[in-house]
Amino acid sequence: MRYLSTRGHGRDSHLGFTDIILEGLAPDGGLFLPERYPIVDAATLASWRGVLADEGYAGLAARVLALYVDDIEDADLRAVCGRAYTAEAFGTTDVVDVAPLGDGLVLGRISNGPTAAFKDMAMQLLGQLFEFELERRGQHLNILGATSGDTGSSAEYAMLGKPMVSVVMLTPHGRMTPFQQAQMFSLDDPRIINVAVDGVFDDCQDLVKAVASDLDFKARWRIGAVNSINWARVVAQVVYYIALYLRASSGPGERVSFAVPTGNFGNILAGHIAREMGVPIDRLILATNENDVLDEFFRTGVYRVRSASETSATSSPSMDISKASNFERFVFDLLGRDADRVRELFAGQLAADGFFDLSGTPEFAALRERFGFVSGSSTHADRLATIGAQDAAGVLVDPHTADGVKVARDLLAAGLDAARPVICLETALPVKFAETIREALGRDVEVPARFAGLEDLPRHVVHLGNDVSALKEFIDTRLTALDAASPRQHRLGR
Repeated sequence: MRYLSTRGHGRDSHLGFTDIILEGLAPDGGLFLPERYPIVDAATLASWRGVLADEGYAGLAARVLALYVDDIEDADLRAVCGRAYTAEAFGTTDVVDVAPLGDGLVLGRISNGPTAAFKDMAMQLLGQLFEFELERRGQHLNILGATSGDTGSSAEYAMLGKPMVSVVMLTPHGRMTPFQQAQMFSLDDPRIINVAVDGVFDDCQDLVKAVASDLDFKARWRIGAVNSINWARVVAQVVYYIALYLRASSGPGERVSFAVPTGNFGNILAGHIAREMGVPIDRLILATNENDVLDEFFRTGVYRVRSASETSATSSPSMDISKASNFERFVFDLLGRDADRVRELFAGQLAADGFFDLSGTPEFAALRERFGFVSGSSTHADRLATIGAQDAAGVLVDPHTADGVKVARDLLAAGLDAARPVICLETALPVKFAETIREALGRDVEVPARFAGLEDLPRHVVHLGNDVSALKEFIDTRLTALDAASPRQHRLGR
């Protein structure tokens, strides 16, 4: 399988899967995608139903990933998936399951990993892929990432104890829940480096992209990515769409829909890719919180990013994002994979004007029927009401999942023609958002035993201003110190 950037890099070369997962952001500033999506027919889906039953989630993951990976032997790929999706990490080899929510909705449970967030589904695999490939190449990788809450902890727990990987993770200062902060900042490992940045998530994400755009600095420190700009993150998420489809359906050709809360567009992008592969997905219901940039685009055709001052701090904080990195991948597909148009939109118009407008194009006119997307938004009052209603019905959901459930119910009530069941993706366990759950229900959420005392542990975090030069200087200093302390483990051989 050959890979290329949304802005054209790789069109004249053969970049394989392991090349691009270590690269992260493409050199031209675009995002990597396969040159085509493999098609899955009904017979293959039927066979995968048996694989899921007999070999568990890891067996299914190996089958799906093999369609995109031709530079790792099948036996090695199966071993990587087996190490990623264990009962120890996820509680069961089933890994994901569904639970009824009523009125044709079901909950897609994908948050049973080590950090109680759906990000574990991809990050546990990415950690194993990194370890496999770096050991094979005799290299080290320094991860630079940004998080609004869940990606960071999932990445750090996935990379913890892997001597070939170090992590520098940027967080928006004061914008995560106490539980999210504790999960990350309590880790006491010299290779796990937490940095709280003045600003919002988009500022952190911009810093990551600025560092990655300095190709000399990136090469010198061998900097890679774990955010969903990394293709391995996205394709790993495709697997749970297929698994949930198989668990929620009963026979060939049966269609389902998905409701997906999203901020950076990575989660729902995986659903789009599964649909393009031929999985019988009818509607992709996109839900945002008060930061409704994506909802605005799917309703109007205008993509208008917000400044930091315009980005609200909400009770579903992992979606407090106004620049959706993965959105570029979808626009690439929407525009017939025209890299020149994508480059003009994102590197040209968006960079210069802060928005672009596709409302008058034939592509946008055909978007809903061609790609199945519909959208809506949710507010703080909405998510409190949804949490309360679902709790009364016997299912407790976190605030982000509540956004997805709310938007799905509203659109269906308004007459949306969507295949049932509608699978509402669970993004995290409620324990991560105790304050909002307490406000919604008037009681504290039960803390699982594995998280008891987490918020009382010492914190390890550095505070920096929103400045790329200061960040580069910090990276130089910290990674040089790691080199000196453990040269054989840390040094790339530069």
